[in-house]
Amino acid sequence: MKIPAKTVFYTIERTIKTYRKFSKKHFLKVVDDITVDQKLVLQYLNDHPELSQNEIAELVFKDNASLTRMIDLMVRKGFLKRSINPDDRRRFNIELTPKGKEILEKLAPVIITNRKKAFAGISQEELMQLDTTLNKIISNLNND
Repeated sequence: MKIPAKTVFYTIERTIKTYRKFSKKHFLKVVDDITVDQKLVLQYLNDHPELSQNEIAELVFKDNASLTRMIDLMVRKGFLKRSINPDDRRRFNIELTPKGKEILEKLAPVIITNRKKAFAGISQEELMQLDTTLNKIISNLNND
């Protein structure tokens, strides 16, 4: 087996995947059958109900087709409700159901605990420097 190059991008990707796996494991202790991406969609819709499906897709790094499938599944699970937009019949309104809101409430303390675990031994200054550095990389790549 060839070992991938140990670049910072490899480490970033590995960190994200490790955190997502850790989060999902702890989510499933509290809520059956939810993914990290589904939780993110619920959170964005809860905090910003005016967001369009395209905007949500961008925020969760999904293409529209993937997000549509995810929303369909979340409607079947009872997390979301979809209705036709009365102003534009080609669009849908998507909103949290009481079950979706309950899931967010149940997961809130889990997320706090997950983040504490992830950031253990890391100072606020180190986190701020990491954020600054990652945002510089994003800016460098967007200014192409």
